[in-house]
Amino acid sequence: MSHGSRFWLRTLWVAALFLLWVHPAAAAEPVTVWHAYRGDEEAALQRALAQFRDAARSRGEDVKISTLAIPYDAFASKISAAVPLGDGPDVFIDSHERLGDYRKREVVAPVGDALEAGSFLPAALEAVTLDAEVYAVPLNLKSLALYVNTDLVAVPENFEAIVAAAERLPSGVYALAYEAMNPYAHAPLLHAFGGTMLGEDDSFGMVGPQAEASVAFALSLVESGVVPSDADGALVTNLFRSGKAAYAMSGPWLASDLEGGVSYRVVPLPPLAQTGRPLAPFLTVEAVMLSPKGAASSVARDLVRHLAGKDAASDRQRSARVPSARVDVPSTDALLTAFTTQADTAVPMPTSAAMRSTWEPARQALRKILRGQKDPEPALLEAQRRFRDVRRPPPPPASPWPAFVLAALSLIGALVWVTRARRANQGPTFRESVHAYRYLVHAIVAVGVLVILPLSVGAGTSLFAGPSTDMHYVGLGNFVEILTARGGELLGSGSFYLVLLVTLLWTVVNVVFHLGIGLAVGLLLSRPVLRMKAVYRVLLIVPWAVPNYVTALAWKGMFHRQFGAVTGVINATNDVLGTSLEPISWFAQFSTAFTANVATNVWLGFPFMMVVTIGALTSVPKDVLEAAEVDGASRWQRLTQVTLPIIRPTLMPAVTLGAIWTFNMFNVVFLVSGGDPDSSTDILVSDAYRWAFTREAQYGYAAAYAVLIFLLLFFGTKILDRWKARWSGSGRGEASE
Repeated sequence: MSHGSRFWLRTLWVAALFLLWVHPAAAAEPVTVWHAYRGDEEAALQRALAQFRDAARSRGEDVKISTLAIPYDAFASKISAAVPLGDGPDVFIDSHERLGDYRKREVVAPVGDALEAGSFLPAALEAVTLDAEVYAVPLNLKSLALYVNTDLVAVPENFEAIVAAAERLPSGVYALAYEAMNPYAHAPLLHAFGGTMLGEDDSFGMVGPQAEASVAFALSLVESGVVPSDADGALVTNLFRSGKAAYAMSGPWLASDLEGGVSYRVVPLPPLAQTGRPLAPFLTVEAVMLSPKGAASSVARDLVRHLAGKDAASDRQRSARVPSARVDVPSTDALLTAFTTQADTAVPMPTSAAMRSTWEPARQALRKILRGQKDPEPALLEAQRRFRDVRRPPPPPASPWPAFVLAALSLIGALVWVTRARRANQGPTFRESVHAYRYLVHAIVAVGVLVILPLSVGAGTSLFAGPSTDMHYVGLGNFVEILTARGGELLGSGSFYLVLLVTLLWTVVNVVFHLGIGLAVGLLLSRPVLRMKAVYRVLLIVPWAVPNYVTALAWKGMFHRQFGAVTGVINATNDVLGTSLEPISWFAQFSTAFTANVATNVWLGFPFMMVVTIGALTSVPKDVLEAAEVDGASRWQRLTQVTLPIIRPTLMPAVTLGAIWTFNMFNVVFLVSGGDPDSSTDILVSDAYRWAFTREAQYGYAAAYAVLIFLLLFFGTKILDRWKARWSGSGRGEASE
């Protein structure tokens, strides 16, 4: 075979391999679907997707669908972060009230021909229409309604009848269970008093006499024992399912957890007699949406049309028991009829982008008031201030020329350094060492990709502000905003300096307890006369081995005011000793909430110091201890004058690591106290998270927070290193001697 023939043969082989590699990948690219469904709703979705695949296969098409279930609380932040980068879904299912924010961030597109005209309820279609364009296809209608335990009570004529029923119920049974500290669950009362969550001009509406009256009424329900305090969705479900609540205010999702349990019926929420207005919940239209990438795909649009079709809607309504938004799918039972009737009087959730910014300040205000602050006005005004603070416009654009000049000077400095190195005859030395540098290439690449690159991107992002789709260069504007407390008091609520003080207090207190308890337990377990040391070591290392988010959730449950283990101990103590100790509302004030966070983190952190101490004690020479004992030193003197000075150099790196971990211990603060009360227990890293994901997704501002955290840790470790050298007696001067 000639040389030319071999060349063309190789070329054909390369082309064939390229086509085999590229074509299947393009053909097999799946349609990605994100959702927040669980249980029966997720099963119904999977059946609808399977039917769509089967129908496509019958036409000779190979359609692949990839699904991802994401928790509802994190859904919006995941969508907003992923879609602009091209990593998000083609199709996603979410609530209609987020459409305004999604459109602002350009993560959702008009559905076009995916909408089946004339098939949906007018109210549902209106909810997903923005500026005369339909941005989602309605699936289900969701709102709160009243669940009635028919074994205990009758259907109430008004809300006051529910309150009056509390006097006739058995001991330990609540009249009404609902998430009183959740603004979504409080909305029916707010609307009954004539208030609103969002004003017509996109202002914070939960202020003024109506809002104050609604919150004061909710506080009276909690204080009188009509409603359980600190109730979340799981507690509401457990109370009503176990017969410990006569009424429950919840949505259609509660029905799926009551099968085979308590006898109940569902009715629309009753009116409030003192105002003459009905308890009007928010109406949420659950809809299927298209990302810009999905809107350009005919397969994705066909999938949306199928998911919102009559067959899929009928199956969803029958199996998951959620009211359909279609006009041709009638209610099949009394539960669905009740929710459909409730939808007629419900208030459609506003789709304005400002609506998303109301939830966090409203939730903080409700928690503060219902946990003991009697006067609601200051808390609601603080919530309004937080809302305005989050909604304030970003810093104005800045000139990029200073950054260009700085970059040019840095480049010139690097060139000067290289030139001096070459003049110093470092070239031959470098060439002789090239073979050694080959062994470091993988480490340099790994550190560059995993450490240096993210730090550089984060530092660069901190110089920009605005929504992710329209960020502009502001230079050091974000840092100026942070360091000037955004024009407020330097130690005012939520300021960088106040959060920094809390973070430093948090770090110092935890490290002291970690070191003290770990050192004491390590010394105890190192005693030669102690039996079963191996068993004790395994048991004491368990808190460190269990994932910290699991431990955090467990401790949060123990600190629950009514049903936590700590309250159980208090009640048991009262029964045994005849005392009258009151259960503690742990998250009602800073001192107790901070204590709860510290207790959880100490439980997580002391095993690490214990292990380090046990390892360090093996380096203490026995003959030195024996000599000290012969010289008449007491046990305390041997510990403080011999043992501790020897193990100090080993403990100090562990203290530095523990301080860094504690400084950034996001899980405990976020999961145990959640920043309560009123974000006063937030630390820098949790506050940065809120700016990135719950406060208008201000990524540039959050990145500036991250840069400041990095600088604080960098200089803090430098200080600790110097302290370590001085404490261990190994300073530079002594080392040189």
